[in-house]
Amino acid sequence: MRLTLTHHADGVVTPDDGTRVVYDVAGNQAYFGAASIAGPALVWELHAGSPTPQALLSAEVALDPDDEWLVRCDRIDFPPGGIAHRHTHPGPGIRCQLFGELTVETGGRSGTYGPLAAWFETGPDPVYAVATDAGDSAFVRVMLLPRQWEGRRTIRYLDPADEDKPKLQRATVFFDRPIEI
Repeated sequence: MRLTLTHHADGVVTPDDGTRVVYDVAGNQAYFGAASIAGPALVWELHAGSPTPQALLSAEVALDPDDEWLVRCDRIDFPPGGIAHRHTHPGPGIRCQLFGELTVETGGRSGTYGPLAAWFETGPDPVYAVATDAGDSAFVRVMLLPRQWEGRRTIRYLDPADEDKPKLQRATVFFDRPIEI
């Protein structure tokens, strides 16, 4: 399966078929399936086949078809200098920076992401992220998760001491939706 993220600067209308998440950038709302957005929109689609040429990012994801899966769309906001200590998640996903800047270390690589920059996280690979000191920042993400994670927090800190540190980032979950693979 392939997870693809595309940006639609002038809006988008999506049919109610396939596995698609649409995020209304100006309205800060997310939809599963059909949507009609007049302004900037981000669209994640789970599909078979090759990458979409105009994609911001496309990643191959291995999902066991015998397991039950869900798609989660959420937004993570950081204050200036906010840190997400080394952690993992139970499933893969594509993130897209909305505003501000975030430096992410994962899989032996480090990247700094500004508005409309996207990156992929595998889930089990450790991630460490630091927001810029220059102002607030936020990203929106779509993750594919085993069904047992529905409604549950997915971040797992690698150092148990980090669990007790103040969490300056804030997650807003738009939805968890079961999907067929």
